[in-house]
Amino acid sequence: MNIFRTALLLAALTALFMGVGYLIAGVGGMQIAFLIALAMNLFSYWNADRMVLGMYRAVEVDARTHPEFYGIVQALARRAELPMPRVYIIDQPQPNAFATGRNPRNAAVAATTGLLAIMNREEVAAVMAHELAHVKHHDTLIMTLTATIAGAISMLANFGFLFGGNRENNNPLGFVGVIVAMIVAPLAAMLVQMAISRTREYAADRMGAEICGNPMWLASALAKLERGAHRIVNAEAEANPATAHLFIINPLNGQRMDNLFSTHPSTENRIAALEDLAHRSGGSGGFAMPAGVRAAPRDDGDAGPSGPWGTRTGGATRPSEDEGPWGRGSSSNGPWG
Repeated sequence: MNIFRTALLLAALTALFMGVGYLIAGVGGMQIAFLIALAMNLFSYWNADRMVLGMYRAVEVDARTHPEFYGIVQALARRAELPMPRVYIIDQPQPNAFATGRNPRNAAVAATTGLLAIMNREEVAAVMAHELAHVKHHDTLIMTLTATIAGAISMLANFGFLFGGNRENNNPLGFVGVIVAMIVAPLAAMLVQMAISRTREYAADRMGAEICGNPMWLASALAKLERGAHRIVNAEAEANPATAHLFIINPLNGQRMDNLFSTHPSTENRIAALEDLAHRSGGSGGFAMPAGVRAAPRDDGDAGPSGPWGTRTGGATRPSEDEGPWGRGSSSNGPWG
């Protein structure tokens, strides 16, 4: 997103924040909300990424602690001509991933342990390429700021239910204004999130396919992510729904919404777009594969290659081609051979 659109979206969220303040406490509430919003915008610009990573208890990893996963991100960042981002793993069984940071020089990417457990190497690369596409498009700043402010709007509306609506607050609508704020404010914040999320995901899918080298790797990954997200609850995301648009797949397991209100485009439509891209470009999409993404062929020895958690996997217990993070590394076209 360009600077103008970023400023416009932040202005819309700030205005919404002020509107909630007015409905709760009149003109005085609006003025206080304006000052809070200004302070929050400034604080969020520098700290929102740390807040989101801390919210999900993400742990930073490096080439020593998680060589396989870190190496994949490193190869993709080099391919995308991006500075190496900080790399995090979230101890969460739901397969998912997101990127954050105010600019490419201060970016971070995070994947859950659930994602690393079910994806083969090519699919892990495709997901992380999608997240690096967000970094390259400068999406991460507005995504993270929006998550922070949208969450604050919802909290302010709920706070107003307890303390708003009194005559002393100079609220022209009284308790009715508080009720309106509680209902309308979170919905309006969600609509702003939708405005920056849907087209952004399609663009990141397209660039992610270019970065990883094969649209079908990402199509396969999205199908697995969709199944996992509906089957496994992400408790942190359920408690902080304003962050849902950060993830590659909607993490809100128990709160399925129709296409009108979803912060993400239909996964089925995203997969269809990637399949069309692969078909038009010739199988692998016509993109060269970045060095370091394909796994080295394995022999039948007692020990497999180092996995993304920095451990050795014995040959008898290594994951299958479809499920493990190292599967089908010798294929040039991903999990389909």
